[in-house]
Amino acid sequence: MIDLNKYLTRIKFPGEVKPDLETLFTLHRNHLYIIPFENLDIHNERKIILDPEIVQSKILDNNRGGYCYELNGLFYLLLKEIGFKVKMISARVNNGKGGWGPEFDHLAIILELENEWLVDVGFGDNFIEPLKFELDIAQENLNGFYKIVKHDEEYYKLMRSPDGTEYSDEYIFTLKERDWKEFEEMNTYHQTSPESHFTKGKICSIAKENGRISLSGSKFIVTGNGVKQEFEIKSDLEFNEKLLEHFNIRLV
Repeated sequence: MIDLNKYLTRIKFPGEVKPDLETLFTLHRNHLYIIPFENLDIHNERKIILDPEIVQSKILDNNRGGYCYELNGLFYLLLKEIGFKVKMISARVNNGKGGWGPEFDHLAIILELENEWLVDVGFGDNFIEPLKFELDIAQENLNGFYKIVKHDEEYYKLMRSPDGTEYSDEYIFTLKERDWKEFEEMNTYHQTSPESHFTKGKICSIAKENGRISLSGSKFIVTGNGVKQEFEIKSDLEFNEKLLEHFNIRLV
């Protein structure tokens, strides 16, 4: 189902893979540093289909990225192929209005290895290395601090802070195991609804060891060592030139 060697080559994984923490952390880091978060198919009228062969072809053969349903869906299959104990979970993303998106708004992964770990390579600007599922403990990551807290009787909440002082809400989630097919309705919604933030503009973004680079609508954004720079993109041609230069993506 998954071409393991092709996947490992795509994310430049060195050496032999084993179902251990060292492998997990390296896979997670490399994935975020090499495979971009992007919604370009939505704006090129190409339907995103949650099929292992189709998603694998897009990301591994055609040097593309994707969004959560694709990136975490494929990463789940990779981890499973290696021998990790994993399950897909549903998350509801902070909507910026004091509430949360609907169920299946976001796909993430829970991995069990000595402890439980929250794994997520499909949320854009998010933790670079997996988070231990440990409540109320500030966890320093490569790009800030994160904390998992109890939200209510049903949900847990992921929170983030740049410096470990004030935290903002990212998403809420349960530990209930889900199937990839259960995300189909929200996958369609995010591709078609004018209310979805994915239909409002093109995005392509990737983590770097000292920051992040992003193409977002008419802006090229470079963040490094805490300094953010924005440059105007004046045409689709310039957008595509930046896409090829910085993300090695050529849209055909």
